[in-house]
Amino acid sequence: MISTTNEVRQVTCAIIIDNGKILAALRSRQMSESWKWEFPGGKIDDGETAEECIKREITEELALNISITERLTSVIHTYPSKTIELIPFICTINGGTLHVVEHEKVSWFEPEKLKSLNWAEADLRIIDKVIEKVQVKV
Repeated sequence: MISTTNEVRQVTCAIIIDNGKILAALRSRQMSESWKWEFPGGKIDDGETAEECIKREITEELALNISITERLTSVIHTYPSKTIELIPFICTINGGTLHVVEHEKVSWFEPEKLKSLNWAEADLRIIDKVIEKVQVKV
């Protein structure tokens, strides 16, 4: 199925903060943008709010229950095959045990280490804001 150039797909991502560190996920070889880091999340389903989506995606992908503490400004990014609106949320962990389902791996990073990672392009566009927000909260 070919996407029209006017279609913008809404995608959420969670900036999960725990003990001053941020969780990042490495995309697997089966995923587009493989071997790049991203904040975990996914596409909003029909009839679903962005907040419902990010909670569902993190439960499905990482087996964690999260609370949203803040919604950051969205970014629109065009990849060769699609355009997305990335909707980022600052989150904390409520419960669950971290279990990686679809990513190659996940790791916790100090905010100042984030810029050294090879990010998916849309996620890269929110790194400065993420670092600023985390340093304010720590």
